[in-house]
Amino acid sequence: MIATRNLVHRYGDAAAVDRVSLTIPDGEFVLLAGPNGSGKSTLVRHFNGLLDPDRGEVLVDGTPVGDDLVAARTRVGMVFQNPRDGFVAPTVGADVAFGPENLGLSHEEIERRVDAALAAVNMAGRRDERVDDLSGGERERVAIAAALAMEPDHLVLDEPFTGLDAPARESVVEQLRGLRASGTGVVLVTHDLRDALDLADRVVALADGRVAVDAPPAEARKELPELGVRVP
Repeated sequence: MIATRNLVHRYGDAAAVDRVSLTIPDGEFVLLAGPNGSGKSTLVRHFNGLLDPDRGEVLVDGTPVGDDLVAARTRVGMVFQNPRDGFVAPTVGADVAFGPENLGLSHEEIERRVDAALAAVNMAGRRDERVDDLSGGERERVAIAAALAMEPDHLVLDEPFTGLDAPARESVVEQLRGLRASGTGVVLVTHDLRDALDLADRVVALADGRVAVDAPPAEARKELPELGVRVP
């Protein structure tokens, strides 16, 4: 479970996240929506300690994130808006293996995790390909595989559809559908819900750093256009 309590994060004098209290249970698929600048990316970067709060706290499974960063980053996987920001190795296999290697796992366990993660995103057999040679959609899938190899309880994806053509978007949606079916919790950050609204258990929308909507999709969609969020 991920929980924030009266979370505040400021950039200078401006509060990007302003007193947000939110609980995300294990296994829930949450769409975190809102226009650009509403605080979405800033909020989720607190979930595994990439940012520190100015006030309030963030807990993962009841433990403050700052008390055990390794545990938080193992349980909450992060896929960035630009997959290049997260790549640390030149080849697909080496990049996906990087996280498990840093956990000190055995070679056999690392191999198992890499194989399973690549299979989950339909990239099996492509370990030796260079990341730089992949298409945008394939890079997104490798970034998801790298996060999955950590076997997180929650996977957070920040605007994963940005810059993708229609076939690539459909491919990523299929991966998300599979994750939902497997019981992995997903937090999908987006300002455009066309590809994912039918996957969601819940929609949380931010406006000016505060929670403006927190409801099931059927209820939330009535309020979202007023916040500048595109709905199907």
